[in-house]
Amino acid sequence: MSTPTLSTDEPASARLGTLAAQGATGALSTETGIVYLSAGHVVHVESAVTPDLGDLLTHSGALAPDGWWEAIDQAGRRCRVGRQLVDSGHLAAGALELCHLGALFDAAYFVLAHDGPALRFRPGAAHWLGAVRAVPVDTVLRESRRRRELLHRIWPEPAVDRAPLARVPGPDATDLPVRRGRTLAQVDGVRTAAQIATALACRTFHTLVELRRLAAAGLVAPVAPLIPGPSSAPASAPATVSAEPGRTPRPLAPDEPDTALLRRLLHALEAL
Repeated sequence: MSTPTLSTDEPASARLGTLAAQGATGALSTETGIVYLSAGHVVHVESAVTPDLGDLLTHSGALAPDGWWEAIDQAGRRCRVGRQLVDSGHLAAGALELCHLGALFDAAYFVLAHDGPALRFRPGAAHWLGAVRAVPVDTVLRESRRRRELLHRIWPEPAVDRAPLARVPGPDATDLPVRRGRTLAQVDGVRTAAQIATALACRTFHTLVELRRLAAAGLVAPVAPLIPGPSSAPASAPATVSAEPGRTPRPLAPDEPDTALLRRLLHALEAL
């Protein structure tokens, strides 16, 4: 039996490149999520700070929640949830592929954003969703870099991504676009970007775009960390990624589509 690769100082992107060249199958864990590979291609990515595929499908109205959980019950242990959704008639194959690619790229950004060390690789490990659409590692890395550069152009301070955020008194916050206003309403001095996205049940990357725009407008800023001391409250434990599907809060309103991303995904599907 193959044993997992232990933690090294090798960046996750470099490790993914090596696994792609080897045609590896398994799960590569980082500090912020897991990348699942099949024959050297990325087939799924999950992160603790992004909604899973089930939330995206059910919140968009593409799939009834009962249909999602029925597929989990019937095919989760066999790692064929995606195939069960299509075979049962709950979802068209094209709709599943499109939403799956969106969720994959969304989670991959957070897994690879800071290109931290690869913690371990579990050969042969498979995700309960099963194969939907395989994506070359180079494509995933390129899209992650594009998103990182986009956020940097909006506002170059990455602390907005991780630290608790607070409103800045003074600037006029009226006449904001709907999604930006919804995002600002969740900023309370305690929540991080990931927690705000969870409260809204929106994609975390979309939330980050709005938060960086709010920071650029002088409306929000990261909260300075407390200096450790006897009276300091203990820091909250980092979020973990579950191997099982879970539920997240329903959105206050349906997330607005990223039409440019959907168009790129459609072109990618046609090319594949």
